[in-house]
Amino acid sequence: MKTKTAILIFANSAEKELTSKSISSSDFFNLLDSDTVKTVKKTNLPYFHFSEKEQIGSSFGERFTNAIEAVFNKGFEHVISLGNDIPHLRANHILKATQNLATSDYVLGPSTDGGFYLMGFKKTHFNKTSFQNLPWQTSKLRQRLNTELQHQNESVSYLEILTDIDDVSDIDSVLESFKTLDFKIKRLLLILRKTIKTIVTSASVFQYATVFESPYNKGSPISLHL
Repeated sequence: MKTKTAILIFANSAEKELTSKSISSSDFFNLLDSDTVKTVKKTNLPYFHFSEKEQIGSSFGERFTNAIEAVFNKGFEHVISLGNDIPHLRANHILKATQNLATSDYVLGPSTDGGFYLMGFKKTHFNKTSFQNLPWQTSKLRQRLNTELQHQNESVSYLEILTDIDDVSDIDSVLESFKTLDFKIKRLLLILRKTIKTIVTSASVFQYATVFESPYNKGSPISLHL
């Protein structure tokens, strides 16, 4: 019997990530990407990886909803979407989302920045137009989506909150969490943190504020070659 659930890894390549995030380490993003695929494979669910090469649309909302629709058009009834920048993501998070979709219209895994690291959709409840117009990649996303789903009387189940890696401020949050990390990812994060602190020590407070702080993927990247 064909499974009705598929996983969508909606994430850019390491090369593309270097142009949009404040951590400029291709080694780190390549490792996160491969670790995400490895985690997804443990679920034994079919998956599709949409990098910038497969994404269609002029805005994030268009590209994301087009990718979700493309997976639905392959014959699946449920889609679980996630990125490739969640160091603490485990197969159990995905499997729990799969189980929750049996009784809920949506499953959401909140991230500490106000967005989501995982979103589970049912084809019968997915409204492409309304999702396109959400304030993606901002801190307002979670509140806005929760409000809209409440107005539509949709049932929602939530997973635990995790931290995704968008900028340098997220590194400490991930390292100081009580959750276990893959050894290679932890090692690279420790190197990144040490390098950043060395740079900051030799820079002025003004330079730190203008160069290193880049909330929601806006700002100049830090060039770190590991």
